[in-house]
Amino acid sequence: MSLSMLAGKERLCLGNGFDLRLLSALEVLQARREGSELAEDGRELALCSNACLLARALERSEDQTPVFSDGKAVLAGMTAEEIARLAGRWSGFRQENDPGLDLPEDGLEQVKKNSVTIPENGCGGGC
Repeated sequence: MSLSMLAGKERLCLGNGFDLRLLSALEVLQARREGSELAEDGRELALCSNACLLARALERSEDQTPVFSDGKAVLAGMTAEEIARLAGRWSGFRQENDPGLDLPEDGLEQVKKNSVTIPENGCGGGC
């Protein structure tokens, strides 16, 4: 299942049996909300939000299952530096592969092609 009509690649292989995958807008919002709940003060918010993001984005390459159950598990299983480094890689990957609204003309045409829905009955609208 494709998450984005605009995305180039949706997964980044980390080369160690793990992948980072692009997240839907809903997943990003959920990670932010979970991060806010985990953080006891504003100084903890970035670390907690990044941990919650990684809980959703970090998967095993072999079967694409999550490595961690939630943000709290990420905080317990990784160092702050590892969380920051992987969250930074995810952010760079997202920016590189989800170009946003400033698409060149050929990119826009590809989005248009990807966004067309085919009627379930196979009729081109005349039925």
